[in-house]
Amino acid sequence: MDCADEESALRSVLSSRSGIERLAFDLVRSRLVVDYDPEAISDVAIREAVASVGLRATDWCETCPQVTVQDRLRLGSVVVAGLLLVAGGILHFVPGFQVQSFVLLCASAVSGGWFIARKGLLGLRRFSLDINFLMTVAAVGAIAIDEAFEGAAAMFLFSVAGLLESWTVDRARRAIAGLLDLTCPTARVQHDDGAETDLPVEEVVVGSRIVVRPGERIPLDGVVVEGQSQINQAPITGEPMPVERGPASEVFAGSINGSAALVVETTHRAEDTTLARIIHMVEEAQARKSPAEQWVTRFAAYYTPIVCAVAAGVAVFPWLLLGREFVPGFYRALTLLVIACPCALVISTPVSIVCGLTRAARDGVLIKGGALLERLGRADCIAFDKTGTLTVGQPRVSRVIGFNEHSEEEVLLRGASVEARSEHPLAKAVLFEAARRGISFTPGTDFVTIEGKGAEATLDNGRRYWVGSHRLVHDRGVNTAEGCASAQQLEREGQTVVAVGSENHTCGFLGLADEPRPNARGSIARLKRLGARRIAMLTGDNKRTADAVGAKLGIDTVLAELLPAEKSQAIADLKRKGCIVAMVGDGVNDAPALAAADVSIAMGGAGSDVAMETADVVLMADDPSKVPEAVELSRRTLRTIRANIIVALATKAIVFGLALAGHATLWMAVAADTGTSLVVIANSMRLLSPARGSAPSAGRSEPPAACPVR
Repeated sequence: MDCADEESALRSVLSSRSGIERLAFDLVRSRLVVDYDPEAISDVAIREAVASVGLRATDWCETCPQVTVQDRLRLGSVVVAGLLLVAGGILHFVPGFQVQSFVLLCASAVSGGWFIARKGLLGLRRFSLDINFLMTVAAVGAIAIDEAFEGAAAMFLFSVAGLLESWTVDRARRAIAGLLDLTCPTARVQHDDGAETDLPVEEVVVGSRIVVRPGERIPLDGVVVEGQSQINQAPITGEPMPVERGPASEVFAGSINGSAALVVETTHRAEDTTLARIIHMVEEAQARKSPAEQWVTRFAAYYTPIVCAVAAGVAVFPWLLLGREFVPGFYRALTLLVIACPCALVISTPVSIVCGLTRAARDGVLIKGGALLERLGRADCIAFDKTGTLTVGQPRVSRVIGFNEHSEEEVLLRGASVEARSEHPLAKAVLFEAARRGISFTPGTDFVTIEGKGAEATLDNGRRYWVGSHRLVHDRGVNTAEGCASAQQLEREGQTVVAVGSENHTCGFLGLADEPRPNARGSIARLKRLGARRIAMLTGDNKRTADAVGAKLGIDTVLAELLPAEKSQAIADLKRKGCIVAMVGDGVNDAPALAAADVSIAMGGAGSDVAMETADVVLMADDPSKVPEAVELSRRTLRTIRANIIVALATKAIVFGLALAGHATLWMAVAADTGTSLVVIANSMRLLSPARGSAPSAGRSEPPAACPVR
């Protein structure tokens, strides 16, 4: 199954059967997934339905050989057809051997077209005018009007082109299946007594300890419990450089261990690993039709019957109404029948989408469908969250200022006591600084979060204290001229101000700095070169700090001091201005804004189940440079789809015009149709290669890493 006609035929015979709940087609991998009610229909009945359209269904197997007995018979019949065609063509020009030539040419047409005619006749039973039926009619018609060589040559050429198309699609299939080569079939499990056993990964339970030797692939997700090594995570995250991993560090299945042995405690079963979920999501994404695919399918539904009707008119009307010879018009009609097949047009889009999705997954970018791939390519406004997305997300206390006779230590003590119960990144920075200075404290009680502003708690002296933004200082009515001047100075330096206060006054300010990621500025500049109309940054931080970070990174629009609901409103405002908005965040804290955007992009999804489930696009690494890479790939895919559609339609139009004028032959029509199919497939497969000028990810050019057991 590698043609849209075959998909259409299967959809027709299966969707009408009771008990069939869902059909998912993967033309590139020749796979059909059927969800069905076993009480209403059996798997045997499903296989019989598949056989009724001339195909044969076998159980899916990732490692099964691609070449079947039927493939060998098909190749053999084409070779025999070619030999008979050559012999018949030679005898055609030898006087006295016209009958023998005619017989050989007919035999060539039968040998080359046996599989084609069988599928065409099965299609006719369903009232479907697919390419197989149209080619059969064209070949039989040519023989009937004494153009046996033309008919046999057209059928042979069509059969050869079909083999070439299958071979080309199979190359794409093998390239895409390379994603599965990252999986390991076995794991080396360490027992309590120190002994090691090699087990299939499916049998390894969560909490087991597995040993990964230097140079081997990590077979399952887990946490390092022994050892320190450099891990190449490029197969999962697309990161170009290995990362250091030691005790308590998370590692992912499919990653490649460096020069030291590791003992890893597994955290997921084989079917639940990050790699397994990536593969599953890529497969699901391939089944979701993009707008371009839907348009092409609708166009083809009208195109084929219209061209067939024109062909009938060309054959009959000049003969009936104008008294012209029947044979020339009939020959033109046969040529038009071949042109009526929209195969190249229909296959132009899904192959491009599949190759684009697969290329993205290899680079650590998970895009959940062709529609989202298209939408990302059209996004002209990219909105970023600040903390943890454009910045490192690990703020550190750089300044402590005390007011009202409070020392720096007192400000830190009270701030840490309140923040001890908080999970906010700024709270962790306060606790880290208190620990660094050796300040001991007792966590506050009755802890309450003040949404978007801070938190408060009761300390051991029985009084309520609060920690929060400068906005909270105003809300509590304890603002002073001295405090305003200090806050403004910290914000001008690009620091985030955290105030610590009580019911009576402000105790002091903490200045926290969160450095931009090293490649954030370059990523913003690259997005602008790609044609993004606007780059926006949305943050709950104060305006002066946000403006300082925005100026440092070259961001056009900075929207600061936003509550979560206000971020969502900011996205809606951008959309009202005519922008197609892609929002980049961490997939959790920015949920309202991500949901409001046209495309939601979660960064650092390799360790986040929420991000992988909810976002439209998941960047597996904490790397802003993946955003322009994803946008550029999406736009390459859109350009490829447009080029494929233009080539397919232009070729059809040219040959159509030549056929009406009487200058096109059957073999020209066949060459144009199947040749165009090969061209669009080959053009689509270019997406599997990195973009020109981009460096390949680390590990891509290395020899395959060993699994624990071969």
